[in-house]
Amino acid sequence: MFEKIEHILIVKPSALGDIVHSLPFLAAVKKQYPSAKVDWVVAHGLHRFLEGHPLIHRLWVIKKDHWKRPGRLYDTVKEIYELQNGLKSQRYDLCVDLSGLLRSGLISWASRARIKLGFKGADEGSPLFYTHKIHGSMQIHAIDRYLKIAGFMGCATDQIEYPFAPYDKHPALLNDLPEEFCIMSPSAGKPANRWQAEKYGRLASRLDLPVIVIAGGAEADIAQKVVAASNGNAISLAGKTSLKELIALIAKARFFVCNDTGPMHIAAALNIPVFAIFGPANPIRTGPYGDIHTVIRCETDCAPCYAHKPCSDFRCMDGISVNMVWEQIRERTGGL
Repeated sequence: MFEKIEHILIVKPSALGDIVHSLPFLAAVKKQYPSAKVDWVVAHGLHRFLEGHPLIHRLWVIKKDHWKRPGRLYDTVKEIYELQNGLKSQRYDLCVDLSGLLRSGLISWASRARIKLGFKGADEGSPLFYTHKIHGSMQIHAIDRYLKIAGFMGCATDQIEYPFAPYDKHPALLNDLPEEFCIMSPSAGKPANRWQAEKYGRLASRLDLPVIVIAGGAEADIAQKVVAASNGNAISLAGKTSLKELIALIAKARFFVCNDTGPMHIAAALNIPVFAIFGPANPIRTGPYGDIHTVIRCETDCAPCYAHKPCSDFRCMDGISVNMVWEQIRERTGGL
């Protein structure tokens, strides 16, 4: 079935952490099929993370956040029509849906690939669009789950590699920073996954190392709360870095303190020690990948719950004290 694979499409539009998780899959596929062209469907904005990637032949950039806006209906219909025609013209041999949603399933179908792979237990009816369905356990890490499909394709999966797109390892923003620092990432996609900004600030005030706070521009207020509570030991770069500058910045950090958020996975991929604060999310599935990292949790009988239902008592996050995190950092880093 996989003897003549010349053109492959990967469907993984978002989010940032999920795209980082997909890089080992990309590496495994290109090792097994070195002459095959690999294209990738990615969300607008996140496409900059993959731009110029030597293992990717073409990026199909979609404005998926607009697809749910009634006021953008005309533009959305036009974009989907153009995407469908464009994918059809490529004559893909193989399409892999790593997202497992209705949208990604439809994109897989639109590819007209003769082989369409996805997870058996995927959501929103997406398995209806696959020719072959692979069992990917939800009790393993996302990286290992994606590699289940790579293994089905005959790829070796015994080594984990993160082939990042080329980036400037010494961007100008590093010139004005301390020679040695740690990074805090206090934002998160879901409010339920956020440890309080003031606690991050109090933690920063106890460290003998300068702290760089990162966040998107829309979360600059969260970063500023960390700075305000840090007793002068933190500075904010919220909204001041591109995705590729973010890689270079994280690569210089001594360690990384965060919630369950995309930049955490960049740090883990770069082998920067991560101290990840988890509440309703499941670190087995989406925690930092690797043995050098530390997940900090407050043991409760209701977590992980994935915050799918309203909760008036976030004791899984509120129960994590500044001292709990500080003690873990001090123990694992040798006394900071």
